[in-house]
Amino acid sequence: MQIHERSRRRFLALAGGGWVTAALACTAGGRARGGSELVQALPPAVFVRHGAHNAETRLESLPVGRLVTPNDHFYVRNHGPTPRLSPTDWRLEIRGDAALRPVSLTYEQLVALPTVTITRYLECAGNGRAYFSELLGVAVEGDPWRDGAYGVAAWTGVPLATLLELAGLRGSAAWVMPVGLDAETYARPMPLAKAMTADTILAHRMNGEVLPMDHGFPARVVVPGWIGAASVKWVGALEVSAREPAVEANTEEYVMLGADYRSPPPVLTTAVVKSAVCLPWPAVLPAGRRTIHGLAWSPFGKIAKVDISLDGGRTFTRTARLIGDNLPVAGTWWQLELDAPPGDVTITPRAVDEHGPTQPSLSQQRPNDKGYLFAAPVPHPIRFV
Repeated sequence: MQIHERSRRRFLALAGGGWVTAALACTAGGRARGGSELVQALPPAVFVRHGAHNAETRLESLPVGRLVTPNDHFYVRNHGPTPRLSPTDWRLEIRGDAALRPVSLTYEQLVALPTVTITRYLECAGNGRAYFSELLGVAVEGDPWRDGAYGVAAWTGVPLATLLELAGLRGSAAWVMPVGLDAETYARPMPLAKAMTADTILAHRMNGEVLPMDHGFPARVVVPGWIGAASVKWVGALEVSAREPAVEANTEEYVMLGADYRSPPPVLTTAVVKSAVCLPWPAVLPAGRRTIHGLAWSPFGKIAKVDISLDGGRTFTRTARLIGDNLPVAGTWWQLELDAPPGDVTITPRAVDEHGPTQPSLSQQRPNDKGYLFAAPVPHPIRFV
């Protein structure tokens, strides 16, 4: 994690300039002013569209060995149209019954605060949802993502701990809920301990560029290691409370529903260890000596190894070579050298985290109604011709 310290003198000058205020109301201009679908271009060679607001990255379109996903290749998961927000009108409000004082920051004041840069992955909780039906024969709700709702970025922003310290915390403070300025006012709470973790940030830059609109401009939360739904976009408020807020995203959505789960349903937090083959589905390749590439990632740390099965996941007899960067809570590329005769084969990767967690077998994969957290190794079909 890189730390970029702005001038302390400038920081104190801002603090003395009255930017910690009692203002609570977000200006009308700070909320979404309409907007139609998504902003960025979505070429079919790079993305698979899922409805009007979502786009899955074709992993085979990524530059091999480059762990950080280019902004124009990063998957998009939105709950509605992308809002067009003005940095001039935007405000960040820090408030709530467990905050000592309300705070209101302009965009200029936010970006002037000391920042950190973290390289971390984000992944939709529904990544791999298609495999519940294809591999387990279980019908689930939601868009049929394969593996492309995963991306790595260098996020630059202000630690939530820094922002919460500006408001001050009462002894009762236990929860922090980022609230979005999109039309859905999407919000999802996290425990105070997670909000205060050093790499939980309010990001305003992505891969060195101003945060793109589809990815949360002017500012979004990045909550490493947790499902992507926790990393709220277009944040306009941080609400600090003594009790866990009950909102749609932790009572009806992003919870485990199904016959195997109790009531109230468990709320999704930590993601799962995953791996993928970076080829079209299914792939057609020339027979002969081939180099197969893929990605592996973990919410817990670095990837220790990627085992490979060539018999549909029954036995794992090969070990891939890890290439390029191998970063904790980000991932790594892997490659496998293969002498392939003509015919059909599946390549099934299985990632192992440096701390021991690995992917469960298909027989251990528990289904749920909404198709969240598919983690089993996936046999990727390839025809060699």
